[in-house]
Amino acid sequence: MTITAEVHTQAAETAGGPPARPRWERPALLALLVGTAVLYLWGLGSSGWANDYYAAAVQAGTQDLTAWLFGSHDAGNAITVDKPPAALWVMALSGRLFGFSAFSMLLPQALMGVGAVAFLYAAVRRVSGPGAGLIAGAALALTPVAALMFRFNNPDALLVLLMVAAAYFVVRAIETGSTGWMALAGSALGFAFLTKMLQAVLVVPGLALAFLVAAPIGMWQRVWKLMVAAGAMIVSAGWYIALVELWPADSRPYIGGSSSNSLLQLALGYNGIDRIAGGGSPGGGPGGGPGGSGGPGGAGNVLFGGEPGIGRMFGQSMGTEVSWLLPAALIGLAAALWLTRRAARTDQLRASLLLWGGWLLVTAAVFSFMDGIIHPYYTVALAPAIAALVGISVRELWRVRDRLWSRLVLAAMSASTGVWAFVLLDRTPDWLPALRWAVLVGSVLMAAMLAAGAHRKGTLVAVLAAGAILFGVAAPAAYAVETVATAHNGAISTSGPSKGDASGFPGGGGPGGSGGPGGRMAENEALVELLQGLDNRWAAATIGSMGASTLELKSGASIMAIGGFTGGDNSPTLAQFQDYVANHDVRYFIEGEHFGPPGHRGSGTASEITDWVKQNFASSDVGGSTVYDLTAHK
Repeated sequence: MTITAEVHTQAAETAGGPPARPRWERPALLALLVGTAVLYLWGLGSSGWANDYYAAAVQAGTQDLTAWLFGSHDAGNAITVDKPPAALWVMALSGRLFGFSAFSMLLPQALMGVGAVAFLYAAVRRVSGPGAGLIAGAALALTPVAALMFRFNNPDALLVLLMVAAAYFVVRAIETGSTGWMALAGSALGFAFLTKMLQAVLVVPGLALAFLVAAPIGMWQRVWKLMVAAGAMIVSAGWYIALVELWPADSRPYIGGSSSNSLLQLALGYNGIDRIAGGGSPGGGPGGGPGGSGGPGGAGNVLFGGEPGIGRMFGQSMGTEVSWLLPAALIGLAAALWLTRRAARTDQLRASLLLWGGWLLVTAAVFSFMDGIIHPYYTVALAPAIAALVGISVRELWRVRDRLWSRLVLAAMSASTGVWAFVLLDRTPDWLPALRWAVLVGSVLMAAMLAAGAHRKGTLVAVLAAGAILFGVAAPAAYAVETVATAHNGAISTSGPSKGDASGFPGGGGPGGSGGPGGRMAENEALVELLQGLDNRWAAATIGSMGASTLELKSGASIMAIGGFTGGDNSPTLAQFQDYVANHDVRYFIEGEHFGPPGHRGSGTASEITDWVKQNFASSDVGGSTVYDLTAHK
């Protein structure tokens, strides 16, 4: 009722600022934020370490400051994870403050979700009022992939928070042409770059276009202030890149995922062009997988995005993550832009539509057609834009509902949401089978009543508005609640009820994950006991991160992941590893499975180290694992 109250009392708007606050706004906002916090904090930690790969790096950051600074996978600082460390910084600080545990690691992620909802509410409210802000905030909070990633330890939670904060700063900057707000926006995006690199740049076209079109200052002033924002972004990201590049390479960990031990190369290569064009990594298109075909990628693999193309956001891989309200958002965007077609250049409503519309269209286009590594949870980056466009367009179209075309558009948004929810829910037909019919019938009924003009009939107005909103969010909300109620872990995870593991990827597979080889190592109590209490720089080394991560978490010891995540990085070299062994820096070598197709042994370096160890050191069976004692020569 708080949202529909705006139907009867439209807020008086002031020039250059948000609408005046109705009496119900603060309680409604408090309810939204508290409800979001309860949803994201409920049972937090029930998924255990979530993604062991990042959890191991968080643990390392609580044990060693150098590991914290560089985002090292291990406290011995052999190699970093394959992303910059901004998200790890926050989680490791939480671990240092409250003691390292699954809950303390995930607590910042859940609070980032509440913060993202608050920033989105504030950004939408300044343009379209509190009702639109509440719809947008609730739509974001109840998006299934958001309920997954704001309770997970991947870097996407911080990425989304910083991007939404940047959008809010741009909305504020557009009001007066403020340099300060634009600098803040650039700074937020710079730190977003230090969270997940070039993905942060995908929102820049929408944000820049909105300011360039609508800021109430001259053209060259607008261009200059965009340059200030770009400069702030470069500085806020560049200081760390410079630090890593200038730091002596032999006194810091190798930059995981890079081909030349360079953070800049990582940004432009593995986390840049290779993600778009492929480059032999497991992508969504045909022939994915390490070294070409045969890997876990490929068009049929839903955990790697499926077939690239215009339908990917609606397909088996991405559809149930984020697309529930996508048809309504696209319809609403087109209709609201038509509504503002005669508005002044500085119209803030149109500017906001350009901002969120640009965010949505550019990001969705890149995700749809990229042929490199992509996973379903990447789509959390689309959730704020979809939610904002739904909130803004519903409010603006409802405001002019006396016009037949506006009611027909609202009816189309309601009906399309119900029909699409039916299709998505039918992908898990055994889960709440009645829900898809209730949503379909309810949404179509609301659409028919809107088109017929039932909004004119007194108290039926509030019932109609509330009913349309309820049926619109019922399906994604149910998926979000199911996501919260189900444990999710592994290298790749998906929201909602379990669809089975189609990944072929160790540690992947959606709700509950799958143990993978790393999980089997961690279950080896004799092996874990062997590694505890050693004073070596690394208690052990193994190929790839799968086993190393889980062993680190279970034993608390530093484990070297030779070759990084997949075992494919050329670090350490054989000569470096031989020096480590000679200096007694590493005690054991554990032979085990790792990422890759059958017969894949990691990089040439990883194979060389494995062969050298087998030729020179004695092995023993420890609880089913083959362990080489690097102090016991043959």
